[in-house]
Amino acid sequence: MSARRAEFLPDGVEELLPEAAWLAEELRRRLLDCYRERGYGLILTPLVEHLDSLLVGAGEDLEDQTFRFVDPVSGRMLGLRADMTPQAARIAATRFAGDEAVRLCYLGSVLRTHPDTPGGARAPRQAGCELFGDASLNADLEIIDLMAQTLSLAGVRQPLLDLGHMGIYQDLVAETGLRPADEQVLFDILQRKCEPELADWLRAAALPEATRDALAQLVSLHGPPEKVLPAARAALPSTPAVGAALDALDAVTMALADRGANLHVDLSELRGYRYQTGLSFAAFGADSARELARGGRYDGIGDVFGAPRPATGFSADINELLASA
Repeated sequence: MSARRAEFLPDGVEELLPEAAWLAEELRRRLLDCYRERGYGLILTPLVEHLDSLLVGAGEDLEDQTFRFVDPVSGRMLGLRADMTPQAARIAATRFAGDEAVRLCYLGSVLRTHPDTPGGARAPRQAGCELFGDASLNADLEIIDLMAQTLSLAGVRQPLLDLGHMGIYQDLVAETGLRPADEQVLFDILQRKCEPELADWLRAAALPEATRDALAQLVSLHGPPEKVLPAARAALPSTPAVGAALDALDAVTMALADRGANLHVDLSELRGYRYQTGLSFAAFGADSARELARGGRYDGIGDVFGAPRPATGFSADINELLASA
């Protein structure tokens, strides 16, 4: 960014000039046409809401990314949306509570106090789809297909699809009895995949030996699914939750491999783990280490509104997609 631009725009906030803006608008139209053809209803959500409605359910993980201020009219605390998924969840729970399955799509700007990744955007133009009321793997595959189609419409070729499952880590941590602060340290180490630091932490932790061994293995369980998933069955405890998670990954990776997807499995990748409950996924460009899209399952969403139901979805940043095409 030039010194002149830096006078006007905060870090992580970009503007689009005519050529790029027209490309973004053309992509927006193609995406919405695609989502409509697949049966997803478009919602236009407000830029600002009462803070407590933005930070319930899926939104709790966004608390430190949300700008907040006091409403001069009501005196209540308001928040600027940092992600549109919680808004879609609220709408599904309160406006479509009687529907068996609800498919919603959205596209609009969000604002975050800090980027998700170093050098990332703080004001993405977020596009996404959410499917509520279907707990099946077919629903997850439908969302992954839509994510892949989104990348294809943006001109992204041969993306790498990274898959994980929150149930494995959640089951292992449930057996530890760790205090939240200690569990956060473990979580941070796993996200950095620092094996020496993990080994030191595990030696100092008062954990059952089987749990300690499983956590030590978890950080190395990443790579092609045909290698990682058999290794995980051998290395991890054969609990019902771990078995169900690995069964789901087996089924999804086989289905996606039949469709020619470029797949990678990472069992210690915990993006969105504070609210996701099952399969998680992200797409990367062939020449970029930055996520182009992400998603996963977050069952139970809507419970705070009296309408709990399974859910799965994805989102992507239009500006990031165009820059990577």
